[in-house]
Amino acid sequence: LFKIAGSLVLILPKVPARIKEWAYAGFAFDFLFAAISHWAVDGFGMMTLFPLVVLAVLLVSYFSYHRLRQLPQQSLHTQASLTTS
Repeated sequence: LFKIAGSLVLILPKVPARIKEWAYAGFAFDFLFAAISHWAVDGFGMMTLFPLVVLAVLLVSYFSYHRLRQLPQQSLHTQASLTTS
C-alpha cells in the first residue's frame, strides 16, 4: 500500500517537495535493506544486485528531480539579468 502511495507521490507534479523527499528516502531505505536482506539470506548474487540496480535508477530520478526544480529559478535569474542590462 505504501509503495503505491509513494509511487503516486513521485509521479504527481502537484505534491509538495517535502513529501517527495520523504518518498525518495522511503524507497531508498526499502531498496537498500532489500539488498542487505538478500545478501544475508542467500549470499551475494543476482538477487542481491537487483535492488541496488533499482536504487541506482531511483538516485538518477532524485538528482534529475532536483535539477529540474532548479531550472525555473535559474531562468528567472537569467531573465532578470537580461532585463537590467
